[in-house]
Formats: sequence, structure tokens, C-alpha cells
Amino acid sequence: MDYEKARAKMVETQIRARGVRDKRVLEAMKRIPRHLFLNESLRRQAYDDNALPIEENQTISQPYIVALMTEALELKGTEKVLEIGTGSGYQTAILAELAEWIYSIERIESLADKARKLLERLGYQNVTIKVFDGTQGWEEEGEFDAIIVTAGSPRIPQPLIDQLKVKGRLVIPVGTVYSQDLIKLTKGERGCHQKDMGGCRFVKLLGEHGWKE
Repeated sequence: MDYEKARAKMVETQIRARGVRDKRVLEAMKRIPRHLFLNESLRRQAYDDNALPIEENQTISQPYIVALMTEALELKGTEKVLEIGTGSGYQTAILAELAEWIYSIERIESLADKARKLLERLGYQNVTIKVFDGTQGWEEEGEFDAIIVTAGSPRIPQPLIDQLKVKGRLVIPVGTVYSQDLIKLTKGERGCHQKDMGGCRFVKLLGEHGWKE
């Protein structure tokens, strides 16, 4: 299979055609080998227009959703970004192409270990991953220019808002277990502005400030 050709088609037909315009996001998604973040049996489906399963009953998000959420962070290259939910590490790699440093939290140790090894093999040296409750954020490394949450939450965890810089952007799916809205929160001097970016469906965000196990 010609993965490079499939990746270019994915970007044009699934992402650019749906309105994602950030050139840096589009180029990053053209470069990064999404198939390497999947088990070998699923690699031929890597550039299809849907989410796919990974280990521990988790998923790798639909390419369009990855691009949409990433574009909403408005990354220019100098930011410190917090990612909640490392998962396969694919979203982490996209972020690492676009920002200065990525702090990523994963609650499942086996996923964190696998993602860390793959990201190192691909040459990313601006990523730090730890196993922790992502709903509490990463207080000792805050404040962050941008925060992305790759699991659905019943509410926006307050620690994440607290650890966001003024003018920072936070993107998170919020709703029920079965359906969420993608929310972009921008932090201001006197409060936060929220924008609904449309419906989505993610696995549950488990933790103190998310869903309980």
C-alpha cells in the first residue's frame, strides 16, 4: 500500500475539503505516518475517514477531528501545550510538529510506554509523557498556552482552566457518555468565552474531575 499517497488523499478529501485551512496543520498531517500508530492488522485502514480501535479499549480519533481540534488551538510554534489522553501518540506527534513543547498525560501505563517509544523512534524530542489523572492537569508545569483533551467529559475540569494562560485556548469534548459537543474555551482577563464547534463522540474522560470509574 502506498501510505504516502493515501495520506495526501486523506488531507485533501477529508480535512481540507471540510474547511480546515491552517497550512501548518495540513502539512503536519501529510507528514506524519498515522499507520505506525496502529496495530499492523489495521494499518490498511489508517487513512480512512473514521476512528479506529487501539489497545485497552481506547481509540485513535478520526483524522478530521484531529485536524479540527488542532487548528482550534491556533498554534504558531512557540507554545507550551498540555494534552490530556496520549493514547496512541498520534495527536501528540501532530502537536509536536506545531508547538515548542508538549506535555502529555495518559492514565494507562501500557499506552504511555508504547507511545513514548514510538515518538522517540520517530525523532520527537519535545514531548514529555507521564501517567497520571489528566483531569487534574500538570500543575507543576503550568501555565499552558493551549490544552487539548482527547476524551469526553461531563464538564470542563476546573484545574485545566486554572492552568491555562490568559488568552490561552482549551479544546475539549463535553456532554454525556454517548454524545458530546466539541467546546473551544478561550481564557480572558475577566472570564472565559466558549464556542461550540459541533457534535462528536469520544471515549470517557476518567478521573477526579471527569467521569468516575
